[in-house]
Amino acid sequence: MSDAFRDREKGYEAKFQLDEELRFKAESRRNKLLGLWLAEAFGLKGSDADAYAKEVVLADLDEPGVEDVVRKVMADIETRGLQISEDDIRRKLEDLLHTAAEQLQSE
Repeated sequence: MSDAFRDREKGYEAKFQLDEELRFKAESRRNKLLGLWLAEAFGLKGSDADAYAKEVVLADLDEPGVEDVVRKVMADIETRGLQISEDDIRRKLEDLLHTAAEQLQSE
């Protein structure tokens, strides 16, 4: 009987690990999509847009949660003088998380 419990526990651990990996991938994809969206608003194209999107992805590695990304992009928005609010960014992050998850599921 204890083997069945161990097997079940291993199954839960494997599912948790897979869920965490998918969450990380979805959040990274979301951040890249946000970076590309903002790059377009900033007038960046091609490799410059890709480089900016990468900066946004890397900003999320500073601390847990989304606050590091919000701080980074809001500073960039203010520097460029665009009229995009923090609320706009947070809504866009939510929308893009759904988009990223859908993209990952279809791959």
